[in-house]
Amino acid sequence: MSAEPMREPATELDLLDAANLRRRLRVAEGGINFASNDYLGLADSDEVKAALQEAVGRHGAGAGASRLVSGTHAAHLALEETLADFKSAEAALVFSSGYAASVGTLSGLLRKGDIAILDKLCHASLVDGARLSGATLRVFPHQNMEKLASHLAWAQGQRTAETRVIVVTESVFSMDGDTAPLAEIIRLKNASDAWLLLDEAHAIGVLGRDGRGLADALGVASKVDIQLGTLSKAIGLSGGYVAARREIIDLLINQARSFIYSTALPPALAATADYVIREIFCRPAGQQLREKLWQNIASLKSHFPNPQSAILPLILGDEAVAMEASARLQAQGLWIPAIRYPTVSRGTARLRITVSAAHEPSELAALSEALNSLAR
Repeated sequence: MSAEPMREPATELDLLDAANLRRRLRVAEGGINFASNDYLGLADSDEVKAALQEAVGRHGAGAGASRLVSGTHAAHLALEETLADFKSAEAALVFSSGYAASVGTLSGLLRKGDIAILDKLCHASLVDGARLSGATLRVFPHQNMEKLASHLAWAQGQRTAETRVIVVTESVFSMDGDTAPLAEIIRLKNASDAWLLLDEAHAIGVLGRDGRGLADALGVASKVDIQLGTLSKAIGLSGGYVAARREIIDLLINQARSFIYSTALPPALAATADYVIREIFCRPAGQQLREKLWQNIASLKSHFPNPQSAILPLILGDEAVAMEASARLQAQGLWIPAIRYPTVSRGTARLRITVSAAHEPSELAALSEALNSLAR
């Protein structure tokens, strides 16, 4: 018998086209960018570019290998000390990306027999890390504390002395822009002797003292067991990190595969991120940028009356409608992509608008008028 023909990529692409779900790379040239996560406008700031250039001159362009092979650079250690202090933790560990930090942390701390309980809207990197670990996964509807309590009660009945239970949530959710009810989550996880892993990627630089995040803003940072974050959003660079107790960080050095088997973050990037946190975030200039960001967010209150972050979703529902709206905005010089399944649930396609401290009043006025035009 002859073998059946293999599935052709073109067939899958046709199906994606038919469902308005095919993604294409587009060169972002010109226009006003309302899609970036560069919340403080630091990625293109003269100060940060100068700091990076100086750091490359001192440290070179790359790391050469993983930190367990070619050795840890002093710039990595300096950044990790700064991050640990910034996040009110004993220690921190830097990864090559935020995705690597999420996947490496969860797959490094969980194993078969453990339990991970995730908010339904957690980022794909958190879901992937939990799946790779082999742990049992439970998902609670977004922000549903009653269901979280139910899952934790179930976990209590399943666990042994060796079982590790980790609740996973974001502080600011990347596609909806809303914030997690941290006080209640902490109360529930403490009552069940579970850990909390909090992804602060979209809160760093935006919320809390010096931009330390939502946990700091709510005064509960010391009650969060593991804090994840990124260097690639408000910090304006690239990379990721985890902050936690010293023994958790030491365990990740030994068990987080995305750390062990990846070339390290370039030391020049580590040195520049360290500079951004110490010399911008924690100085008056950082406070001024955060104030400007929130002024810019407030200027759109007629469209988004109760923003909790710099992420402002305009949910349109149908994928084709979202694609058309995005194209119309792009024709007006506004870069706002349509976010569709599987990034968000089916039927909740949206325009994901992000605001930056770098946006000028005229640019925000142009966005507001374009949104009024869409509504008409």
